[in-house]
Amino acid sequence: MSDTQAVEYLWLDGEGIPLSEANFPISTISASASTSVFEGIRGYWNQEVEQLYVFRCDEHMRRFDNSMKMVWMDRKFSTDDLVSAGLGLLRTNGARKNFYIRGMAFNSGRGFFAEAQNLATHLLLETLPIESHLGAIKRLDCCVSSWTRIADHIMPPRIKAGPNYANNRRALQEARINGYDDAILLNTQGKVSETTGACVFVIRDGRVMTSPVTSGILESITRATLIRLFDEQLELPVLERDIDRTELYIADEVFCCGTGREIAAVSSVDRFPVGDGEIGPITQQIVSLYRSVVHGEQSEYQKWCTPVW
Repeated sequence: MSDTQAVEYLWLDGEGIPLSEANFPISTISASASTSVFEGIRGYWNQEVEQLYVFRCDEHMRRFDNSMKMVWMDRKFSTDDLVSAGLGLLRTNGARKNFYIRGMAFNSGRGFFAEAQNLATHLLLETLPIESHLGAIKRLDCCVSSWTRIADHIMPPRIKAGPNYANNRRALQEARINGYDDAILLNTQGKVSETTGACVFVIRDGRVMTSPVTSGILESITRATLIRLFDEQLELPVLERDIDRTELYIADEVFCCGTGREIAAVSSVDRFPVGDGEIGPITQQIVSLYRSVVHGEQSEYQKWCTPVW
C-alpha cells in the first residue's frame, strides 16, 4: 500500500464517517478475531481518459456477501448497497490514482465462542492508495511449504475469513525465513493448491493448467478472469485439474494471480528454475492483456470496469 494520498473517510454500518472518529471498544477484539471476513477490490486509474475503474466490483461484493452468509452474519446490506457504498467512498476520498477498496465484516462482543445470533455484526469499507506492478512483472522464488493447505471440511477456503489466513501466514513466514519470496501449499491430497495469497497457473508444452476450485483454493475472481481471457483472446483453453508437486519443477512457465498479487511470474520452485528462470512468453501475453482489460481499454470487457467518476 502507498500513503501518497491521504484517506480521510471510511464507511461503517451504512454511514460515511471521518477516519479519526472510527473507534470501537477494545473488548470487541475477542469476537472480531474469530469471526471476521473480508474482501479486497482494486481500482485502476486510466490516465489517458482520467478515469478510475473498479475491476469486477459486483463479483467481489457478491463474494463478500457469500462469506458473511457462510459464517452466519447479519447481512443488512445488499450487494448493490455495498457497490454503491464503495464507489461513493472512493469519490469522497478523491481517488484519482490506483486505489483499493477493503471491506471487513466482524462481530462485536465479549464472547469468543458466543453464538453468531447473539453478536452484533458491523460492516466496514475503507479505501487505500495501492501500487500496481502490472507494468513491471514481479518474479518470485517459491518453495513448496511443509504446511498443508486447509480444506473445505476443516476451515473452508471458500470463505475469505481472517482466521483462515493463519494458514497462509505460517507458510509465508517459513518461506521467508528460508530465503524464498513465497510458498506454494499442497492440499490434503498432496496436490498443488495455491500460494499464500494467490492462485497458481502452470504452463507445459503450450498447455495452460490451474488447480480446480475444489483443491483448497479461494474462488479467485482474478483466476476466473484469466481463464476467460486465455480462452477468448489467446485461444488457449485452460485445463482445470489436479497438479502434482513435481510438475512445478518441469514446467515451462508458472505464475500466480490474485487481486492483491495481480500476476507474478514464478522463476523457481524449491531452487529448481522454472523454464529458463525468466518471465515466459505466455505469461507476458496474459499480463499485457489483463493490464489493458483492467484499465478499461478492451471494449468487450468494459462491463467488468465500473467507472468512479
